[in-house]
Amino acid sequence: MNEPSILNVQDLKMHFPIRGGVLQRRIGTVYAVDGVTFDVKPGETVGLVGESGCGKTTVGRSILRLYEPTSGTVTFEGKAIHLLSLKQMQPLRRDMQMIFQDPFESLNARHTVGKILEEPFAIHNIGTARERKENVQALLEQVGLQPDAVSRFPHEFSGGQRQRIGIARAIALRPKLIICDEPVSALDVSIQSQILNLLLDLQQQMQLTYMFVSHDLAVVKHISDRIAVMYLGKIVEYTKATAIYEEPLHPYTQALISAIPVPDPTAQRQKIVLSGDVPSPSAPPSGCRFHTRCPFAKEKCRELEPDLTDAPGTSGGSHLVACHYAGEISS
Repeated sequence: MNEPSILNVQDLKMHFPIRGGVLQRRIGTVYAVDGVTFDVKPGETVGLVGESGCGKTTVGRSILRLYEPTSGTVTFEGKAIHLLSLKQMQPLRRDMQMIFQDPFESLNARHTVGKILEEPFAIHNIGTARERKENVQALLEQVGLQPDAVSRFPHEFSGGQRQRIGIARAIALRPKLIICDEPVSALDVSIQSQILNLLLDLQQQMQLTYMFVSHDLAVVKHISDRIAVMYLGKIVEYTKATAIYEEPLHPYTQALISAIPVPDPTAQRQKIVLSGDVPSPSAPPSGCRFHTRCPFAKEKCRELEPDLTDAPGTSGGSHLVACHYAGEISS
């Protein structure tokens, strides 16, 4: 029996208007997210990967209603959160949090760390002043920061320490789902593994569920149970993390995998070099959006958009791929 999903996203779309002229009339549309469907099970980590500009961060922000989705449904623990008012959303904010990419930009530079971490408790009217201060000290210890951090300001910390503060703020109210928006991409490589290991430890301790957004497949491999690969506003492949690396079926996924550096200089790996640039999300190609760069594209790819369906030889939604010829070009 399949475990029910904690998060279910169906045909999510986020379109931004392009305005111009003296009257700022709408002259076009950016199709940032254009029909994304996936689910997340309790306690697992789903990685969302793709090149910059593919819409992966917009997906995370739309799920949390930081952006109001153009259309589609978002269901969290059975609640259709896309239908809720902002007032009705507030109690759910305790259960759904976000870790932002740039820890310096996401922390109020005028507030001490103590005030930053007390704020979630104050907003949701949790605990007395003394209890909040005790909770802040416990949070600092949980993320590996010294107690004296409470009286210091964000600019006094390194990038990795600031991200630990951001993580502490995200877990303060003991959420069930955390959307991690490239939480290590702004950090030194030597610090990235420490933050990833912290996230994994917290997941075990607190039974957290993650949606992990990243452009780095090597990072996503380290932390994810399942991976969704995005290209130009759509998911093109979605399956278990091991299957993505061992048997990628979509040519875009194959190209991403082939670009990962291999530590063994004698290892032989077929390189897939993509031609051209990513098309503009304001004017996506007809048919399969990847056909303008795909080395295997045929006439059908230019005319008919492929659905995200079970790959040939699989069943039960175990390996979803949006490619007309996935069974013929698998690496």
